[in-house]
Amino acid sequence: MSFLTSSIDGAEDFLIICGLVLTQLVYGSFSVFMGKLLAMGLDPLFIVITGSLVTAILLSPFAFFMERGKRPSKLSLRLLIQFFFIAVGGVTVFQVLLLVGIKKTSPAIASAMPNLAPGLIFVIAGFLRLEKVDLKCRYSWAKIMGTLICLGGAVGMSFLQHGAPATGLAGDDGLVGCMYLLTAVFVLSCVMILQAATLMHYPAHLSLVAITSLMGSIFTAVFQLVKEHKLDVGDSNLTPLYLLGLAMVGGLVNGVCFSIQTWSVKKRGPVMVSMFSPVGTVCSAVLSSLILGDSLRLGSICGMALIFVGLYFVLWAKRKEGYSLPEDDETFLLESQQQAKPLLS
Repeated sequence: MSFLTSSIDGAEDFLIICGLVLTQLVYGSFSVFMGKLLAMGLDPLFIVITGSLVTAILLSPFAFFMERGKRPSKLSLRLLIQFFFIAVGGVTVFQVLLLVGIKKTSPAIASAMPNLAPGLIFVIAGFLRLEKVDLKCRYSWAKIMGTLICLGGAVGMSFLQHGAPATGLAGDDGLVGCMYLLTAVFVLSCVMILQAATLMHYPAHLSLVAITSLMGSIFTAVFQLVKEHKLDVGDSNLTPLYLLGLAMVGGLVNGVCFSIQTWSVKKRGPVMVSMFSPVGTVCSAVLSSLILGDSLRLGSICGMALIFVGLYFVLWAKRKEGYSLPEDDETFLLESQQQAKPLLS
């Protein structure tokens, strides 16, 4: 029986790792594609509205039939509030900030910034007493050092990269873009922790993605109406058929990637999910160099290396320490501070 359980856990870990690697590869490639479209004048809000709406439409049938017995019979006020913040933060605020950041910087920088998420999640979780921090423990010091190295590498890469002539960006505009991206990563970190807490009481990840995507699409449309007094696609000369195809592709990419990430958060927690961001960084940087002509300076490459080093300091410490999600309100703080299932079996 123990062998069978071990085999099942090993297969699940393998699926999670493969899914997260695939997700980052898709995100890295898609960010390059989005960077080119945004440069053509496409409005970031239009992409968020249509992409999130298509995601909700595509996932709803699967969520309805596959998770019929998993959804709670009644939605509490607490769950509705959590849905609201996940939708506003994870769909509207995060995606708008990310797309504006891509427009003002480059896909390589935009893909590098999410590498800050593991460190930020660690800081937020520690502040909320959901992460064990003991200054007498070497694993805690490893996590702290890894977080600082990661932050230094990501910020250093951002500022150094914008000195490259091939970026074609003014210095101030590039720095503003970096601030947008840093804010987006902070929002993403908060949303991932909130997702983990929500999935404890609403263990239907497809339904969660479908509901929050629909809510996020509506909130973003309302935001654009208030801001611009109309729903606009931007100054792009793309045909309606091309825009429809773009919305379908964006919705499919978001749907698949969000579903994999949410399922992985449910199974292994937000820290492990965020550890795979460097895969997207490498993919986006290579494609940006090949397709868009962006250059990578030596300082930027060193910054990227520091990101990897810092991330795996944290990963090593987390693997030694163990991590689990709390299962109910009474044991929330207690179990979050105890050793549990390791990140990687």
